[in-house]
Amino acid sequence: MALHCGALSFKGMVMASSQPPSGSVKLAQTQSTVKASSFSCSFPQPLRLNVRGKAFPGDGTFETKESPLVVCFGEMLIDFVPTTSGLSLADAPAFKKAPGGAPANVAVGISRLGGSSAFIGKVGEDEFGYMLADILKQNNVNNEGMRFDPGARTALAFVTLRSDGEREFMFYRNPSADMLLQEDELDLDLIRKAKIFHYGSISLITEPCKSAHVAAARAAKDAGVVLSYDPNLRLPLWPSAENAREGILSIWETADIIKISEEEISFLTKGEDPYDDAVVGKLFHPNLKLLLVTEGADGCRYYTKEFNGRVQGFKVNAVDTTGAGDAFVAGILSQLAADLSLLQKEEQLRDALKFANACGALTVTERGAIPALPTKEAVLEAMLKPVS
Repeated sequence: MALHCGALSFKGMVMASSQPPSGSVKLAQTQSTVKASSFSCSFPQPLRLNVRGKAFPGDGTFETKESPLVVCFGEMLIDFVPTTSGLSLADAPAFKKAPGGAPANVAVGISRLGGSSAFIGKVGEDEFGYMLADILKQNNVNNEGMRFDPGARTALAFVTLRSDGEREFMFYRNPSADMLLQEDELDLDLIRKAKIFHYGSISLITEPCKSAHVAAARAAKDAGVVLSYDPNLRLPLWPSAENAREGILSIWETADIIKISEEEISFLTKGEDPYDDAVVGKLFHPNLKLLLVTEGADGCRYYTKEFNGRVQGFKVNAVDTTGAGDAFVAGILSQLAADLSLLQKEEQLRDALKFANACGALTVTERGAIPALPTKEAVLEAMLKPVS
């Protein structure tokens, strides 16, 4: 994948660097399977959010309509989060078991916000795997695309929480079941029903899951589904930094929507300034509809071919940042699934991004990813409070 220059309009933003963009840089066993069982709000102006529903006249009740489907593909695992922050894994006195995995987090996040979502991935045919399938079902996420592997365990991750809530990871997956999903196990009908197909990069690390990932994205693209990509860099899982960079960029130009962090910009551009719009511009490929850069408590930046800008974040006391980016993605995808025309309407897109920022902010106030994902009501309440 070539890094691109000159693809964006950068009106109205302060440049972190006045240097012009540089030239383009070229960055370079069959398992048996078990299927999982099937299973209006008003805002003060100027906020314009997609909260679907129909009120019955006179009785005050609210009927929710089914939202367009977002299908999330990739890993689902168990996070073990220490009960005390600021200690090493060895010194932590106890851990809280929490379901996690970025694509699964996004699926649950969308459902909790009132949207319609499904998850496709593989877990072990073990207690943790069945627990994760049940958690999806309990959260109204379609889990028909889940598969259970009898020969591999569900992935585990131990998370070290620094005193500021930031994390370090230690993974147990050699291999774990999520790495063994095969192309012939994909629920292609479910994928083709989606309005948005969302995925990360961890599913690109090893075969056979890599081929399954590519096939799933191809099926979605061929069906006219919008592709959403959050690389979610986890460097310890890749053989090397260069392998990670090449793997993440190998599918870059197929995505319609990409969400990245400041750290990921620096990584993908080999140390360039993530606050320089010229650097960000090199990651904007010709067919990209929306590039989002998350900045934690400071909010996010957005870039399209027509406009760009920044949306302020919400200041909260961070307890655990696990899942914050996934909550942000769930927030914006829930809005875009309801109305893709937001991609052409800057003010409405900014409102949707404020909603997404609130989703991310609320998530860091509790431990764990899925347990901390907010409801629509909690997000709306947070948005009505003054931003500090």
